[in-house]
Amino acid sequence: MVRLIRTGGTCQVWEAVRDGQRVAVKFLQPEVRNDKEEVGYLRHEVEVGQTLDHPNVIQIYEFNIDRSIAFLVMEYHPGRNMKMLIRLGLETFGYLVPTIITTAAQGLQYLHAQGWVHRDVKPDNFLVTEDGHAKLIDFALAQRIRTGLSRLFGGRTRVQGTRSYMAPEQIRGKLLDPRTDVYSFGCLLYELLSGRLPFTGISPEDLLRKHLTATVPVLLSANKNVTPDFSDLVGQMMAKNPDDRPQSMDEFLRYFQTVRVFRSLPRPPSPEGAAADD
Repeated sequence: MVRLIRTGGTCQVWEAVRDGQRVAVKFLQPEVRNDKEEVGYLRHEVEVGQTLDHPNVIQIYEFNIDRSIAFLVMEYHPGRNMKMLIRLGLETFGYLVPTIITTAAQGLQYLHAQGWVHRDVKPDNFLVTEDGHAKLIDFALAQRIRTGLSRLFGGRTRVQGTRSYMAPEQIRGKLLDPRTDVYSFGCLLYELLSGRLPFTGISPEDLLRKHLTATVPVLLSANKNVTPDFSDLVGQMMAKNPDDRPQSMDEFLRYFQTVRVFRSLPRPPSPEGAAADD
């Protein structure tokens, strides 16, 4: 074990060295280490992750239990969490936004192509390198895309996810497909380009109600430097009816390649001391 990288609600992630290789190790927090459901999520994340192999998706190596502590071992990634990037302000990473969006969407599209819906798409679940390449992480809530008879007779879906990014059909417990992640990715894009969430509420119930019924916010109103075409695309992604959204991340990527994000592309921040040198 080398150092603590980050701490979440139920897990800690540490940098470690295994057989001379830098890896990341994900442990459950002490208070939930005996929670069978949380251990199940960790095991499920490994089961999903070990089926995936893509440059924009984190690699998962193994699940194990040592001295009653469940953990998974995964690829070490030096990038910072996208949520942390957003908190730094768009002026620090705006010039990287086209690359961030493209690579994040490619990772999610690959996940869908392998038959999974992520169900927890949010900035926290992407790691971004200094040159703007994103990797999708955290498959604890990933669910098989139902097709054929299983879609017709599959029943309701357990309501899970992060409230600030949940699609209406996810909140209602309906069957989910890639369009659910398209909605969440639209919420992520709104936050990435505006620095704030598309919906907030005075209570958890109020927040969910807004995802169900409130008018979709217009990104252009929150950031005057985005183009109308890109603002419209983000709005379509957050449509209440899945039929009104891009029908896949592949469709989103094809359209995204035809539009500009910014009216005026932000420049990289000046290196420290440049002004003094001038």
